[in-house]
Amino acid sequence: MRKKIKNTSIGLIYVRITVDGIRSEFSTTKKCDETQWNSKAGKMIGTKEEAKTVNLFLDTIKARIFEIHRQMILNGEKISAEAIRNKYQGKTDRQRMLMEIFQDHNDRMETLLNDEFSPGTLERYKTSYKHTFDFLQWKFNISDIEITKIDYAFITDYEYYLRTVRKCNNNTAVKYIKNFNKIIRICLKNDWLKKNPFVEYKPKIKEVIRVFLTEEEIQAIMNKEFRSDRLNQVKDVFLFSCFTGLAYIDVKNLRKMDISTIINGEKWIMTQRQKTDTPCNIPLLPPAEALINKYIDHPSCIANDTLLPIVSNQKTNEYLKEIAAMCDINKELTFHIARHTFATTVTLTNGVSIESVSKMLGHKNLKTTQHYAKILDKKVGDDMNLLRGKYISKTEFKDSSVS
Repeated sequence: MRKKIKNTSIGLIYVRITVDGIRSEFSTTKKCDETQWNSKAGKMIGTKEEAKTVNLFLDTIKARIFEIHRQMILNGEKISAEAIRNKYQGKTDRQRMLMEIFQDHNDRMETLLNDEFSPGTLERYKTSYKHTFDFLQWKFNISDIEITKIDYAFITDYEYYLRTVRKCNNNTAVKYIKNFNKIIRICLKNDWLKKNPFVEYKPKIKEVIRVFLTEEEIQAIMNKEFRSDRLNQVKDVFLFSCFTGLAYIDVKNLRKMDISTIINGEKWIMTQRQKTDTPCNIPLLPPAEALINKYIDHPSCIANDTLLPIVSNQKTNEYLKEIAAMCDINKELTFHIARHTFATTVTLTNGVSIESVSKMLGHKNLKTTQHYAKILDKKVGDDMNLLRGKYISKTEFKDSSVS
């Protein structure tokens, strides 16, 4: 009993639930004179009809609370005094909705743009949000869904939708599912979901054969002079990446202060990759240094405080297709191929250790760099030619001794 009515000994009867020392209370709306209340037994004293009625009412409440507690244990629910009280009073937890959580994630990401997340990452999650929304429309004809309804079947159906309706290839579909998985992990960490629907889902990324330029193709681009300034500038920026391994955004962000001269007079690029925020220290090869010097007084570089005149990534890739055609290069030329070219033709093929290449590329994991080593058939051929030469000389020596 508590909360006595003013100037009387009458008080309201309250139910108190305690779990792990934490209490939660609610009123029964029943009243009792404190002289008729047994605090130890939690009941009214006496055999009068009023006492019997109140005590039966209280026993019913107690039985219902014990039943709620038992069901919560069976269902594996998180038990607390407040949760039991809410269930008794018919107050269910607010249903969490998938797209609402997804949108909140994207909104938070946008506030941290250029601090913790790049524009490209935000754009990928926005696209992933749209694909998820479209899937809900396609599969269930709804615009949102309770997260408790997401199970293994939901995930496999979503993957099927991405592969068939959206025409995504294997790796693209898996990447969108991976983005979706991040939202599920948020739900699990907040205890909004009790079971991880991804437990049995095992995606498989297919290894992509990375396209790169050969020495002959690099030379063909270097030797080609175009009538158009825009093509010549895109060519030079692309070649700069071939000799430094920098991604488009990192070339765009490069400033004079990112070039350092060390003790022996060699110049190094000392910067950080925007994508991974990892250090990226690269010795300047002569072709790359020559390109920086070429544009040192270029109006665009001076106005934007950049080392090279660079247009948008989309325009750059458009112009690179023209360059490839005019140089008789039968490859789908994109700016990122320059980074692959640096890793393979420029460095690994010329004997630079994979550890050094990995560090210059700003990779966090050596396994990422090892993908480039797998495609270097030319390097394998060169190494085997050396070995072949040794065995040829041994065979000739044996033949001459027999005669």
